[in-house]
Amino acid sequence: MTDPNLCPANSGLVAIGARLRHCSRITTLGFRPNFSDYSLKQQQQLISARRILYPTAFYASLFNAMGKPTFPSVHTYTFAMDKIRQTAMFQMLGVPHPKTRVYYGPRQKQTILSEFSFPFIAKIPRGSARGQGVFLITNPKDLSTYLNRKGPAYIQEYLALDRDMRIIIIGRDVVLAYWRVAPADTFKTNISQGGHICFDPVPAAALDLALSTADKCGWDDVGIDIVESQGRFLVLEGNMKYGTKGFKTVGIDYKQMLCDKILNNEV
Repeated sequence: MTDPNLCPANSGLVAIGARLRHCSRITTLGFRPNFSDYSLKQQQQLISARRILYPTAFYASLFNAMGKPTFPSVHTYTFAMDKIRQTAMFQMLGVPHPKTRVYYGPRQKQTILSEFSFPFIAKIPRGSARGQGVFLITNPKDLSTYLNRKGPAYIQEYLALDRDMRIIIIGRDVVLAYWRVAPADTFKTNISQGGHICFDPVPAAALDLALSTADKCGWDDVGIDIVESQGRFLVLEGNMKYGTKGFKTVGIDYKQMLCDKILNNEV
């Protein structure tokens, strides 16, 4: 629990996004796209604060340009829900990742079958979540249907697995790790797609990979998905809008835990 000696009732901590609105010791101002819509007092709070909490994607880059730190970091927002950017970063950093390629325009898309054999995975690369933009491509018709969508094609090798690991990191700590197991009739492990949570021990090597990936990418509030395939651990992606059902399952009050970590200067 929070040590009251570390943070008085008026802690001076300021948030913009709503994630901490339940925490009475943190002032949550809410999002206003026009900075001038904040009162003069609120503007001064934001300008003078040593750090802004949950600044939203809109303000994170602005505060970063000013040299003001935020939690989550600006990098956490930059990579949120952008599989293309994440894959590029994994490749640049040497983070183990399934074979993945991005194809732009009709000419590039015509080469997909020269580099991937059925079955393979196709994803909506930006803005999709909860497993809704993930497709198993097993034949030319599946591929044609997928390619009818606008935008780049994000193609990834298919790994015949029925589970993956979700490892949630806040600050520099793993706060929860569990397996997500797919139902018998689908390859998707997402809880929203019928997958279920399993709290069998997560291998230490996977935890280490999640922590090192988050550190290298500059992510400090993220759920990292990892699979084990042929004796190797591979990072699928980072989820900045991870679900909290796992916390509830093990009896952890996520909102209070997050509030305590911030007030106790643990992030």
